[in-house]
Amino acid sequence: MSPILQPFVLRSTLTSPFGRKVRMAAQVLGLSDRIILMPADTLDEADTLREHNPLGKIPCLLLADGSVLYDSRVIIEFMQELVGGETLVPARGLARYQVLTRAALADGITDAALLLVYEKRFRDPGTYSERWLAHQRGKITRALAAFENNPPDAGKTDLVAIALSCALGYLDWRRPVEWRGPHPRLAAWFAEFAAREPAFENTRADAS
Repeated sequence: MSPILQPFVLRSTLTSPFGRKVRMAAQVLGLSDRIILMPADTLDEADTLREHNPLGKIPCLLLADGSVLYDSRVIIEFMQELVGGETLVPARGLARYQVLTRAALADGITDAALLLVYEKRFRDPGTYSERWLAHQRGKITRALAAFENNPPDAGKTDLVAIALSCALGYLDWRRPVEWRGPHPRLAAWFAEFAAREPAFENTRADAS
C-alpha cells in the first residue's frame, strides 16, 4: 500500500490545542480519513503514550511501519510532504522560514497558556508562583501584540493561521488571559478565519 494510503494513529485528545493543530492540518490536506484518533492520558504512567513518546507528550503520530513522529510541527511537515505541494509551508527559501518563525510564535502563545493553566491545576493556591505566572503572561502579551500589529491573511490557511487559531481558541476556552479587548485587529482576523475555514469548526472538542 502506498504510504499516503496507510492509516495513521494520532495519540492525542480532542481538547489538546496542539492535537487540534494536527487535526486541522489533516483536514486541510485531505488526510482526515487516514487519521485514527487514540486518546492519551499524559498523567497516567500506565498509558502506552510514554512508550510512543518518552516525553509523555501529545500529540504523536504512529506510522504503519512502527515508527513514531512528534511533536505537532514535525507531524504537520510529514503530512504536507505526503501530499506534496506547499499548502501549509513553503518548500524553501526565506518565505519558508518566515512561516515557520511565525508559527513558532503562535505555538509559544499556546505553550505559555498551558503553563498558566497547569500552574493553577497542579499546585495549591497558596503555592502559586506569581513571578512565574507573570513571566508566562508576558510571553502571551508580547506575542499577541506582534500578531495584532501584523495579523495573518484571513483568506489564507497555512501553518501560521492554523497554529494561531488553535492558540486563540485555547485562550477563549481556558481564559488564562483576557486578549480580545486589547487586540481588536487580531480578534477580527480570528472571527473571519474561523467563519471561513471549516477545519476550525470541525475540530472543536464538541464537534464530534
